[in-house]
Amino acid sequence: MEIKITTENGHIPITVITATGDIDTSTFEIFMSKAQEVINEGARHILVDLTHVPYMSSAGLRVLNAIFSQLRVLNTDMTEDEVLQAINEGVYKSPYLKILNLSPQSKVAFETAGFDMFLETYTDLKSAVDSF
Repeated sequence: MEIKITTENGHIPITVITATGDIDTSTFEIFMSKAQEVINEGARHILVDLTHVPYMSSAGLRVLNAIFSQLRVLNTDMTEDEVLQAINEGVYKSPYLKILNLSPQSKVAFETAGFDMFLETYTDLKSAVDSF
């Protein structure tokens, strides 16, 4: 697995984590480690680019959830209870984490796990960056 970090400047600076290769039980720790590194360095708005990730297992979904949770805690505009209530009501999408170009297989897993309830997905970089 290869991971590249870049910054896009939209309304605010967006940290883009671009992964290449499958994200599964043998690679998720690399992905999580890099995400943790950019968060520790101050990234507060992250776009995960999965254009070159043909397969993402539940381990990859757990990493996305961990990134979401960390960013939500760092950006304290809503309490945990308020976020959960808003997700359940279908009115919350994370303003801090967004996903670019899920593969068809990963999209099925993403939606089955309910991640589409709180994470927006995009198919082009400009729209994704402009959404922050």
